[in-house]
Amino acid sequence: MTTASVSLPRMSWLRPKYFLFAFITLMLAYVLRHDEIFLIDPQDPEWQHIHSFRWFLLPHGIAGACALLLAPMQFSDRLRRRFAKLHRVVGRIYVGGVLIAAPFGFYVQYFEERMGAPRSFSLAAAAQATTWIVTTLIAMAFILQGKVEAHRRWMTRSFAVALVFLEVRVVLGVTGWENLGIHVAETTVWACNVFALLAADIVLQCQELLRSRPLRPAARVAAD
Repeated sequence: MTTASVSLPRMSWLRPKYFLFAFITLMLAYVLRHDEIFLIDPQDPEWQHIHSFRWFLLPHGIAGACALLLAPMQFSDRLRRRFAKLHRVVGRIYVGGVLIAAPFGFYVQYFEERMGAPRSFSLAAAAQATTWIVTTLIAMAFILQGKVEAHRRWMTRSFAVALVFLEVRVVLGVTGWENLGIHVAETTVWACNVFALLAADIVLQCQELLRSRPLRPAARVAAD
């Protein structure tokens, strides 16, 4: 081996997707603190608000949380290679979580419409639930056919739709727009729904650009 072929080891922990998942973790922590703190406070008035539809909210929350928390594991190349069976099991749990959380989420929002919430929120919930289910089922169909790359792309889109739950709450909370009225919240919900698939494809295209970068001189010599 020549001296020219020696290059510094790649720092895999600096991969862009790790920064992305770190940011998602921060969003999750913020939402838990800002919006879901009532879960550990029995006296919180939010319990009275959700009392009438609590049995629909429970499966939605549990299934949605499983899907949201387990999805990042599916994007680990190392985990997929070393624990293929675990990857498949987690994938099935994710699909099941989506198929439960999405329709129940729509019904909960429809129930709130009957309590005075605008119909636009029900339509937004229906759009998100439909998009989440469709992208997930397409991803599953591709992996059943052995088309791994197409499966990865559609899983990315599915996860982007799942993140709308966090994005809406973070945007409204951090900006203070949650105090500006129902119409601002409606606009935010629809904007996040529309942006979800675009964001997924931006991530996918960035990954393609990174993969297609030419090798550095030292790496080319080493490859030779």
